[in-house]
Amino acid sequence: MIAPHDLEHCREAIRHGSLSFHAASRLLPARVRDPALALYAFCRLADDEVDLKAEKVEAVLRLRDRLDAVYAGRPKDAAPDRAFAAIVEDFEMPRALPDALLEGLAWDAAERRYSTLSGVKDYSARVASAVGAMMCVLMGVRDAHALARACDLGVAMQLTNIARDVGEDALERRIYLPLDWLEEAGIDPETFLQDPKPTKAMRRMIKRLVMEANRLYMRSEAGVGALPRGCRPGIYAARFIYAGIGGQLTAMGYDSISARARTNKAQKIGWLGQSLLLSGASLMMPRSSVLYARPLEEVQFLVDAAALGRPASSRSDALISVLATLEQRRLEQRAQLTGRSAGVT
Repeated sequence: MIAPHDLEHCREAIRHGSLSFHAASRLLPARVRDPALALYAFCRLADDEVDLKAEKVEAVLRLRDRLDAVYAGRPKDAAPDRAFAAIVEDFEMPRALPDALLEGLAWDAAERRYSTLSGVKDYSARVASAVGAMMCVLMGVRDAHALARACDLGVAMQLTNIARDVGEDALERRIYLPLDWLEEAGIDPETFLQDPKPTKAMRRMIKRLVMEANRLYMRSEAGVGALPRGCRPGIYAARFIYAGIGGQLTAMGYDSISARARTNKAQKIGWLGQSLLLSGASLMMPRSSVLYARPLEEVQFLVDAAALGRPASSRSDALISVLATLEQRRLEQRAQLTGRSAGVT
């Protein structure tokens, strides 16, 4: 069970660090909301460690060590780690799910770019759908069909984030748009990163991401009715709040380079009300056949891990490989620093 002071720490972290999730979480029942806040705090802080720190390689390897400690029953003496360890124990959280998040963050540290939309979805599965699958575990949902739709929602949210952040990412010399889209448009990635502009071609690519996200948002709705009744308003709210960012991008002509798409408090309140209405309607409506659509290929491993529920499963060869690459990079960086220090003396 999560200690009250650890939970309060996590609650404050989310209140100030993720307004969209905090708003949506208010519609979840307390039995799900509290562990969800703790889960999101751990995942959000892990993401910020990698995203905001200069030493991204070190941040990922520290997260690897923190996850090892959590699953060994000896979490780091910090509120998010202790809270996440309690979640792992109470809900038998399959290790493959947080490991997937770790792998996505490792890809960020390795500055990986993605050749196709499928590659972008591979990344989105790890940094977003993995969290969606973990949320299902907290709700007691292990049905493969419901998990698949939760993963649809995660991919949709991440595609929305990518579409919203094209300009900000470019300033950090990061690019998540599919490279084959850039090639088709005759745009050299390095040239774009040196001078990012909201050209017609770039707006068209951002629109394609928003449209793909919208398709997945629609598909994800079929899974909400398969969730416990008390959880439906919160998940509907997350779906509408994040899709609302895509709506703002549409209103801006898909220019996320000159400005950042934002939603306001009034809009969020409207989406919360819409979520409550849809949740009530879902009690009377038959289940949509879309619930049984095949999972995206990119999220199948998450569906399998959550449905089978293997808390102590070993890390994948792919994750071990990327972590080994980062270890090697860390050694090389340290050697360079040692060499510079020796040169100075």
